[in-house]
Amino acid sequence: MYRYAAFVLALAFVTVLQQSHGTEVNVTDSQGKLCLYANLMVNFSVTYEITGNKNSTAEFQLPAKVISNTSECGATSAMLKLDFGEGHSWSMNFTVSGEAYQADVIAFSYNLGDKTTFPNSASNATSTVSMKPHITGVTMDTCYSCKSNTMFESNSVNQTMWNVLIQAFVSNGSKSDRITSCPADVPTTTVTPTTHAPSTTTAAPVTNATSTAPPTTTPTPTLPTPSVGNYTIKNNETVCLLASFGLRIGIKQGDKYEEMNFETNGTTANGSCGVDSSELELTSPTVVMTFKFTNDSKKFRLHALNISGNTSSGNYKIHTYSNRPVTVLRSKQKSNSSSYVCSFFQGTVFVGGNTNLTLWEASVGSSYMCNKEQNYTISSTLTLFTFDLQVQPFGVKKGVFSTAEDCQSGAESFLVPIAVGVALLVLILIVLLAYFIGRKRNMATGYESF
Repeated sequence: MYRYAAFVLALAFVTVLQQSHGTEVNVTDSQGKLCLYANLMVNFSVTYEITGNKNSTAEFQLPAKVISNTSECGATSAMLKLDFGEGHSWSMNFTVSGEAYQADVIAFSYNLGDKTTFPNSASNATSTVSMKPHITGVTMDTCYSCKSNTMFESNSVNQTMWNVLIQAFVSNGSKSDRITSCPADVPTTTVTPTTHAPSTTTAAPVTNATSTAPPTTTPTPTLPTPSVGNYTIKNNETVCLLASFGLRIGIKQGDKYEEMNFETNGTTANGSCGVDSSELELTSPTVVMTFKFTNDSKKFRLHALNISGNTSSGNYKIHTYSNRPVTVLRSKQKSNSSSYVCSFFQGTVFVGGNTNLTLWEASVGSSYMCNKEQNYTISSTLTLFTFDLQVQPFGVKKGVFSTAEDCQSGAESFLVPIAVGVALLVLILIVLLAYFIGRKRNMATGYESF
């Protein structure tokens, strides 16, 4: 028994030791100098199809031994690429932005033909999922550090990163000792509530009665209506996309629900316009929102939405609810909708989106407008609220919105046939009633004549 206990303790020690060491990579340039450093831990959970038209889940970790010789270092862009196992890879792309750098995209490719990792897989294909991490504003010549967990979820792949220490664009060939911490690691100041001593009153003439004031309930603050932002995208100095709206984001994790207004101050708009697709990316100090529109030559619609950011900044007013159900309007999503969310820890980091939406639909050459407040389920934990919405991603003329198709027009067109049907039914009832009354009178007159 003692030997068994010792074995268990040794196994626990080995497990803790294995979890405490991540994947460390040193990428060097052509001169052999360090240009990119990374030490991180990543867990993967992949759902895949097996024989018999069933699903199975494979869980594995980014191993300590990886191949990084396809990583790249440049003056303004860099890529950390880690190849491992039988045809799997994980990469993160970086770019320089002013006096700081950022991570633009994380890509994970996995080979379903690896029968050790994916036993009984029905496919031998290699699949790739990409997502936009919220790693921005990392000061040059500093390491980005994030010990907190950040979990990215897609339709079939979950990734959890933690104990991250990365420095891109290393100068002088040596890793910096200075740190830029992620928002989740920054401690928040908690205000200690003021405690009031119970008040003592003396009841004349004999006894002393002690009464404690009942606890006061702090009302939940109400978020103000978000300010409306006006955004324009140009192609060769010609306006090709217009958008105007106020936005609010709702994030749900377990029984905790938070809402935050998207602030227009300090927000920049970027994007692109094409024949069949257009894109609008809004970047605020703490949130990045990407809207992707498509058209089929007759109708356009919002097809995909990605939101990433954090809720710890003082730039946002947070509205927190506990044990409160979220009531939202369901968007017109197809059954094969591909949505993904990121569980946030300590109410800080979140990533979510959906790549199979059918929202804000209108005819090409017109704009879509909805002045009333609307809310949409983007994913299981992400809700988007819109205020005074008007968008036109295609067919903009003279830099102004075209004739708008209102969101209420669909409801009104639906009510018209109902109203006509009810009117016809009432008319038929009146005619039948008049017929029976007239017939009854005629029969009574005939009896009197007889």
